[in-house]
Amino acid sequence: MRLSDCRAILTGASGGIGLQLAEQLCNAGAQVLAVSRQEGGLGQLRQRFPQQLRWQQADLNQAKARQEVLSAAWQLGGVNLLINAAGVNRFALFEEMDDDEIDALLDLNIKATLQLTRLLLPVLRRQGHALITNIGSTYGSIGYPGYATYCASKFALRGFSEALRRELADTSVDVLYVAPRATRTTMNGAAARALNDALKVGTDDPRDVAVAVLEAIERNLSELYLGWPEKIFVRLNHLLPGLIDRALRKQLPLIRHHSRAEVGEASK
Repeated sequence: MRLSDCRAILTGASGGIGLQLAEQLCNAGAQVLAVSRQEGGLGQLRQRFPQQLRWQQADLNQAKARQEVLSAAWQLGGVNLLINAAGVNRFALFEEMDDDEIDALLDLNIKATLQLTRLLLPVLRRQGHALITNIGSTYGSIGYPGYATYCASKFALRGFSEALRRELADTSVDVLYVAPRATRTTMNGAAARALNDALKVGTDDPRDVAVAVLEAIERNLSELYLGWPEKIFVRLNHLLPGLIDRALRKQLPLIRHHSRAEVGEASK
């Protein structure tokens, strides 16, 4: 898919990976409908790309907001690229999370994403070729302590992407699943960043992730996993899960320590 030919809907577009995707899509000549609850960094981008970038304010957890995105898609003359980048994260041991936190994470990361995708499928299917790109995570393949709910949402998104790709195999719509590793965004709190530093976890710049995502879109890939040794760990977890179990058990004291710091920070 040529980026200059894209008419894209991009969720989670106001910061992090989403904002970088919006900028690079516009630089490549694409038409972009950026969807987010707050305008954030999109204000400056709209000044730079007034003919290419539109902003749709929307809380995707609300059915009315999703319908407004659908209407905006028709006003664009249809779309051939949907990038589901909206999502939230929470570093905490599972027993430390309350009902509202669990609901909020699952509602946006999986429920709203599925509901918006279903709503937009008729628009996408009218195109000669269209692509749905779901931004997942390495934690969609490796269950990691301190991220049980987040892992649940990303495992679900990975399974959804795989099943939908197969369901649409005889149509003009393809599905790409992208699994970044840790990325330097505001989604990660101070405790999560401290844990990554303590474990010497490799982290990527959102701009670099966006470059890789758009290259995968241009190459029409079906899956993209980012980062070494994370790619190896994903395979090992599939083939030898007990090996990963033992490795992560050694990290538990450190994970618990930083999780308590996160809880303390959140309660202030």
